[in-house]
Amino acid sequence: MTDRNRTRRGRITARATSGLTEDAVFLQHRDASFTGTDPWRALRILSEFVDGFDALATIPRAASVFGSARIDESDAMYEAARAVGRALAEAGFAVITGGGPGVMEAANRGCAEAGGLSIGCNIELPFEQGMNRYVDLGIDFRYFFVRKTMFVKYAEGFVVFPGGYGTLDELFEALTLIQTGKVQHFPLILFGSGYWTGLLEWLGTRPLTEGKILPEDLELFRITDDPAEVVPLFAEVLRHRGRDSSPREEPHVKPAKADAQ
Repeated sequence: MTDRNRTRRGRITARATSGLTEDAVFLQHRDASFTGTDPWRALRILSEFVDGFDALATIPRAASVFGSARIDESDAMYEAARAVGRALAEAGFAVITGGGPGVMEAANRGCAEAGGLSIGCNIELPFEQGMNRYVDLGIDFRYFFVRKTMFVKYAEGFVVFPGGYGTLDELFEALTLIQTGKVQHFPLILFGSGYWTGLLEWLGTRPLTEGKILPEDLELFRITDDPAEVVPLFAEVLRHRGRDSSPREEPHVKPAKADAQ
């Protein structure tokens, strides 16, 4: 049989015939600067995903609450977020926040006071923030995109309070995921009509009129000023989209919504 007629049964790996073997290279002492390279960073990113998935895989049904870190207990939105956290916990939801101060602390506090599972997904920042003291289950992240995956993957919906760029980032990522069908049956509630009115008017007068979004895209969220309306609004959206809104009885039930990609 000629070489041309032979059938290969697997891949042939060409290996160097001189120099150090891979084992020898691996066992060499190396300068620590390699930990700043992109391949090493990719492993660190993967480890953050694994840590987050491992920590959150068995939590009950949850809601993510977002809003400004730059308010204190004297702000009306602090007490409103605290009331929302309490209402969600009483309805059987865990509460997931960024784990920091302000609205995040308030929502975690209300949840903890009602006996719910209070979760914080914290992030390393140069100017803030430590994990607030009302968090029962806390995970620290280096990367925003890993952290944001946890907010979506393990929540049944979002409650968005007034906030800055970080809050807007989380809001518009959620809107994009809902609009494109990456997540389904996903209630999105904007809290504080006075704060959000200008943004909603702009969406209706520029992106909508210029054909950059569709009329139904303005129906992807609800607005309220009443903490007592949050849980009923969740139920309304879930019913409208064909889903039972009762909390999970077993923490290992597979979520019906699509995972964030």
